[in-house]
Amino acid sequence: MALSGGVDSTALLALLARIPVRQRTSLRLRAVHVNHGLHPNATSWSNQCVRLARSLDVPIDVLATKVERGRGESLEAAARTVRYALLGRNLRKDEVLLTAHHLDDQLETVLLQLFRGSGLAGLAAMPERVRFAAGWLARPLLNQTRATLAEWATRQDLTWAEDDTNADERLDRNYLRNRVLPLIREHWPGVAAAVARSARHSAQGQRLLEAIGRADAERAADGVALTASSLRSLPPDRRRNALRFWIAASGRRVPDTRRLEEMCGALLDARSDANPYVAWADGVLRREGGRLTLSDPARGPATSEFVTQRSRVQWDWHAGPCALPAGGALELSRDPRGPVDLRALPELLTVRYREGGERLRPRHGGPRRALKSLLQEARVPVTERARVPLILVGENLVAAGDLCLDESIQYTPDGRTGSRGRFHWRRG
Repeated sequence: MALSGGVDSTALLALLARIPVRQRTSLRLRAVHVNHGLHPNATSWSNQCVRLARSLDVPIDVLATKVERGRGESLEAAARTVRYALLGRNLRKDEVLLTAHHLDDQLETVLLQLFRGSGLAGLAAMPERVRFAAGWLARPLLNQTRATLAEWATRQDLTWAEDDTNADERLDRNYLRNRVLPLIREHWPGVAAAVARSARHSAQGQRLLEAIGRADAERAADGVALTASSLRSLPPDRRRNALRFWIAASGRRVPDTRRLEEMCGALLDARSDANPYVAWADGVLRREGGRLTLSDPARGPATSEFVTQRSRVQWDWHAGPCALPAGGALELSRDPRGPVDLRALPELLTVRYREGGERLRPRHGGPRRALKSLLQEARVPVTERARVPLILVGENLVAAGDLCLDESIQYTPDGRTGSRGRFHWRRG
């Protein structure tokens, strides 16, 4: 059982420990507490959990961890990800991990998912039982309210830890719990049970979508890949559903709606020789000829991270090399034979990664050309194109790494003594 030390998990552990021995002769109970180390009272909460478990004659493991937050990720979400990863690694084969989530947690989860624009999978919220790591995850208290559990724990003279961060209304869940839900319950007293029913209906609908997605993905399968022609033959909604199922079945998180639309539209409709791809935090989807394949993102900062975060760096090239967010560096050195006219460059340059649609004029008097085409001609692998650092003057693209230059900064003999240089891109 996952034991946080709060009233809900304290009540559940006490309930489990008090099941008569004759009713659980074939079962063994153990508690696991995760210490995230984020709160000044984290150690005292761990000690409280140990005291409680020992008083109930339940063995307990305390797992200490550190939480590192990704870009754009809330501390609460990062802690939850780390916690479940740690619990999953400690779950033995065919064990059931019990958590103390209750009816009010389910209500909060459904509403938060609704406010974030989630689909059926999100609105299904927390299932009562689901496969997890080497075993199962179960939530036996989903039909009980927080008030019922607190009242029972008080009658049993149990003690628990109070988390003062629950009063911090900067956190979405706390704001919803403390400010919004009291008003809703005043008008709709049975809202928690009603929303829980909606979550169950959503879960049923999601299971149907998964069955359809599995069938469509199996028909489109070509080994570990999918055939683009089979996906194009599906109506748009089923095409999205099949891709969503296939990506989730690979163990990856499904990308956001914008990227999924790009996969189902531009990626499938691109020319057969284009080799397009879409990257996100958990993977890269590529179309090579008529086949779609999945791969892991590039290591270091992931390729998708460069694309989605739109990392921008201001570079004073006089001061030395520019360290790149993706690893590696850019340098502009003086070179009497260099192709860059240093007189054409301001003190500060902007460096970023590709966002799509970039163009420059690589030849004097020639047409402006798509950077995508220039990188293809330079034989830059598809997996590396998002890593190419782009150099801008203001908002104008003037160079892509050391691969191509815009005419606006190219050195041309004009009878004056020129100051010439050369870009060097050191790959990370």
